[in-house]
Amino acid sequence: MHNTIPVASGAASSDRLPVKRLTPDDFTMLCLVGQGAFGKVFQVRKKDSGSVYAMKVMRKNVIIEREQTDYMRAERDILTVIHHPYVVTLRYSFQTSQKLYLIMDFVNGGHLFFWLYRQGLFDTALTRFYAAEIVCAIGHLHSLNIMHRDLKPENILLDMEGHVKITDFGLAKQQDPASEKRTNSLVGSIDYMAPEILLATGHRKTADWWSVGVLMYEMLTGQLPFRGKNKPAIQKAICSHKLKMPSFLPGDVMNLIKSLLDRTQDKRLGAGPDGTQNVRKHAFFKTVDWSKIEVRGVMPPFRPTVQGEMCVACFDEQWTMKEAVDSAAGTPGSDDRDVFHGFSFTSPSIMLEQEAKAAAALVLEKRMEMERMIREEESDLESDEGEVGGDVVALVDDEPAGGVGTEVSDDTVAETHVRSVARKISAVAIGSALKASAPAFVPGRRA
Repeated sequence: MHNTIPVASGAASSDRLPVKRLTPDDFTMLCLVGQGAFGKVFQVRKKDSGSVYAMKVMRKNVIIEREQTDYMRAERDILTVIHHPYVVTLRYSFQTSQKLYLIMDFVNGGHLFFWLYRQGLFDTALTRFYAAEIVCAIGHLHSLNIMHRDLKPENILLDMEGHVKITDFGLAKQQDPASEKRTNSLVGSIDYMAPEILLATGHRKTADWWSVGVLMYEMLTGQLPFRGKNKPAIQKAICSHKLKMPSFLPGDVMNLIKSLLDRTQDKRLGAGPDGTQNVRKHAFFKTVDWSKIEVRGVMPPFRPTVQGEMCVACFDEQWTMKEAVDSAAGTPGSDDRDVFHGFSFTSPSIMLEQEAKAAAALVLEKRMEMERMIREEESDLESDEGEVGGDVVALVDDEPAGGVGTEVSDDTVAETHVRSVARKISAVAIGSALKASAPAFVPGRRA
């Protein structure tokens, strides 16, 4: 699999443009759109390109104090290997002595919780659409042996067109495919946590399918399937209470949700090596064209009211009304300064754009050189008043129309020679231009 543009013949790899090390000064803060335990999320604009991104800023000292270093590194590492239409894309990561920065696509259609809060609940068709895109995304993560472990409406965004984007990989984990060992960490948001996580009996990727079942129940009913007045009560409900299904839900919906919310994880729909395919084959998804869903080929039933990439109307005003300031933070002690070594990252697609510019410059240079050669040869032909000899005729690629022995005029030789050189220029220019204008790296596509 290639993730760099082939360098044109004669160009050394050292001619490639170096990737500039980014700092916060390379971005203009536009708006605060969220805030969490470790830092803030801003809408920003990259100064040199004008592109709008989401910037997640995390304080190192807080991460270290709460012993979350491994999770933060895992989030960055996992995002660098995920390329999927329904997962938010990491473009850059960098750090200062006080903070970590993740630069991602700015997705401004609001999260599912925002729209659930406004609408109350979704109908079956809209739920099926969102569920299908979520299933595609989770299936892709699982194919990479990645568990998200924090699926909830707040972590599922909608883009301007209405497609889902799964975000926040702060609790995600990549498993060793050769290991049968289960993970025992108590992670996630309790309302969406699988019983095996709460009971610390060991969990694997099937914990994500439990969360999908909870999400579907909530989208269709506006309520959580397991409720309680406090966390212990919620935990007890998740681990032991009977699942109650409202009568207005269709039979195939009830069956799917019950299958996803099976407390025995090895029997849960989605378990096993064919887990994702088994979910896709469920009767609830019988009308879904998965080949189209996989490539964003189905028009969303609902489109958020977003006025362009700068719009922040779908974010909570408690954040957007505040000043967008990347405030100062403490610096970790000297013993902790190396724990985030290697955090910086630039997306392959960004590097391809830079290499494409360099290749395009090389194409232009070649084109100009060939044009100079044409002009010089045209000038030589115009000044040549002598008879046409064998040496001149030998320059002609194509045999004259009259065949061997046909008399050729000076004008015919000149025109034919210019056309021959022009064809060579075209071949060089087109061949190089194809490399310069090659599409950005798409995972799975082979050059």
